[in-house]
Amino acid sequence: MPAGPPDPIDWGTSFGRSAGIPDPLPEELADDAPARQDRSGGGRSGGGTSGSGARRPRGGGKPGGGGTRTTSGGGSGWGRGTRPGGSAPSVSPFGPVVGTSADSAPSQDAEPGPEPDPREPPRSQEEWSSEARSVLLRQLALAPRSRRQLASKLAERDVPVDVADALLDRFEEVKLIDDAEFSRMWVRSRAEGKSLSRSVLRRELADKGIDADLAETALLQLTDDDEYERARELVRRRARSGVDPADRQARDKEVRRLVGMLARKGYGPGMGFSVVRDVLAERESDDVDGPDALLEDPGT
Repeated sequence: MPAGPPDPIDWGTSFGRSAGIPDPLPEELADDAPARQDRSGGGRSGGGTSGSGARRPRGGGKPGGGGTRTTSGGGSGWGRGTRPGGSAPSVSPFGPVVGTSADSAPSQDAEPGPEPDPREPPRSQEEWSSEARSVLLRQLALAPRSRRQLASKLAERDVPVDVADALLDRFEEVKLIDDAEFSRMWVRSRAEGKSLSRSVLRRELADKGIDADLAETALLQLTDDDEYERARELVRRRARSGVDPADRQARDKEVRRLVGMLARKGYGPGMGFSVVRDVLAERESDDVDGPDALLEDPGT
């Protein structure tokens, strides 16, 4: 049976002494090395560790037998503490091995990192008011806003509630915030630009925090006739040309598409089907009358 590897502490100490290299072991390990050698060699059949670092073979080798490997002279032995058939970490005479705990341990001479900055002192009421006023003016310069929209912006900046409420009240006094005027303007712009129905506009005003009474007052700007005419104009723009009225399947598909488009704008199915039928009938009538009008005698 081959002899086992030498003790890592004996290997490093004897190699360093024989090669003339200063002992690289830490002081606590270097001071304890002789004691370990005495303990490891004193109990094996009267043997011990020779001056050159020879060890008794592990596993029942006879005293003085040929199973002893040395680490003297030119560094013969098991080589860096590696056992046959496997590897085990060892103490290297050239310092800690890269990747070991000794290599990754922080140095005691390293300078401590910078201390964390002390916490900033709390802001005063005047500072919060100044910041909140700037936020409100910037938001109103971009577009009209409701009171709830502006309150949400102040909450995102962590403005205290009492400061935010005081400023919002003051802006309402000077008419920089006016939910009634905002709702009227919103209804006009969205109805004309997007052809939205009153039901959709009512829901949008509620999402912006407009009071229900103010919303209903603003929606009085739109009549039933206005809503019907906007739906007709929307269908005229979106209806596809070239649909054959005689092709029932193609016509039904076009009707469903236009009614679905009106539903996304908030128009009910009853109004949707009525508007689509009127617009398609009007277009089909124009297509039929067109060629006949060209054949008519201009003088008749």
